[in-house]
Amino acid sequence: MAEIKIAAETRTEFGKGAARRIRRDDKVPAVLYGHGTEPVHVTLPGHQLMMALKNSNALLTIDLGTDQHLAIPKQVQRDPLRGFIEHADLLIVRKGEKVTVDVRIILVGEALSGTLVIQENNTIAVEAEATHIPESFEISIQGLKDGAQIHAGDIELPTGSVLAVDSDLLIVNITEGQTEAQLDAELAEAEAEAGIEHDATNAEEAAADGQVAASDTAS
Repeated sequence: MAEIKIAAETRTEFGKGAARRIRRDDKVPAVLYGHGTEPVHVTLPGHQLMMALKNSNALLTIDLGTDQHLAIPKQVQRDPLRGFIEHADLLIVRKGEKVTVDVRIILVGEALSGTLVIQENNTIAVEAEATHIPESFEISIQGLKDGAQIHAGDIELPTGSVLAVDSDLLIVNITEGQTEAQLDAELAEAEAEAGIEHDATNAEEAAADGQVAASDTAS
């Protein structure tokens, strides 16, 4: 993974008011910490940071002019509605150092027709060198049939990376797909339990009217 260099400024103002002023200037308040050092409070350019963090395990070089820090994102707070970055915690790392990170899992291909693909885990924790963190893992489900499963231990890891979870952790489960009738039955059962009643359909109303008419004739 290539290093992404971001020019930073030392932050001396704190609190909600200061944070709002920083964001109005399209910047992001952030803190650098790790290796027993005192936290370093900085501001980062908002758009550049957003582009860099499109990969959740981006390797960043934070440039403070006379000082530089190699870091990875540890926690990123985003606005729940608009999605912009409100604050970032960055973990200082060193080249050759091992870190534990969650890596995204991407499924490729298609299972056999009539099956249902259940992805039990969207990420997997691995231990890797800070400068060689995998961006993602691609797992092929091409042609898999009902009953097939993929576990963490089945994923091929790059050299230098090892699992940080149990190898039996279930990642993908292939099951038999439900028919439309089964889905309708489950929906009807769920609605009945919730006390949901539907108005009669036109066909049902017509049938009911016919029964009433027949009853009147017989009378």
